[in-house]
Amino acid sequence: MQINSDFTQRVVLNTVDMPWVASPSGGVERRMLDRVAAEHGRATSLVRYAPGAAFPEHAHPGGEEALVLSGTFSDASGDHPAGSYLRNPPGSRHAPYSDEGCVMLVKLHQFAPDDLGTTRLDTRQATWLPGLVPGLSVLPLHTFGTEHTALVRWAAGTRFNRHRHWGGEEIFVLEGTFQDEHGRYLAGSWLRSPHLSEHTPFSVEGCVIYVKTGHLDAVRLELAGVGR
Repeated sequence: MQINSDFTQRVVLNTVDMPWVASPSGGVERRMLDRVAAEHGRATSLVRYAPGAAFPEHAHPGGEEALVLSGTFSDASGDHPAGSYLRNPPGSRHAPYSDEGCVMLVKLHQFAPDDLGTTRLDTRQATWLPGLVPGLSVLPLHTFGTEHTALVRWAAGTRFNRHRHWGGEEIFVLEGTFQDEHGRYLAGSWLRSPHLSEHTPFSVEGCVIYVKTGHLDAVRLELAGVGR
């Protein structure tokens, strides 16, 4: 299965309008954003657990990254409410479930092989740092090699400098409206911009976004067979 698998192309999705698709486990549905293989390859999805739904125990050979958007997600490590940022490293296993139901942004099989740390971060309790321009606040989530992941809060009227994305950029709009010269992106929008793309972002009304940078050039080279 190939979904938005050309990482040289810009992709913009309004996930709110996308259908939920059943997963192999009853009560768990997905909105697939990108996917390079079937069930066990690189994938980015929104995942929805119905109340009481569970997924059988399984391994994550390439790691799992998740941001809980609503409800509470659970596994043997505990209960993780909305705002929890989780990283399960390559080789980890778990049997996840949700008693009350939840929605998550999930990225599978996208860790560097030596990125072996486990993360359990409650972003509601974490400290935000000043950004590079007035009106911008940043909550770092993870850094490894060239990859940087953070939540970024934009006050109303904030504008950022024009910049280029070495290694690409991926954004999911959590709250408000994010903007650049290419368009206006409401909450629930997912954007993936390729290696060396450029833009001048801003937010008239303010927003909060999940953003990951520096992680897509290696994918482009891998899929093209460079270095094999």
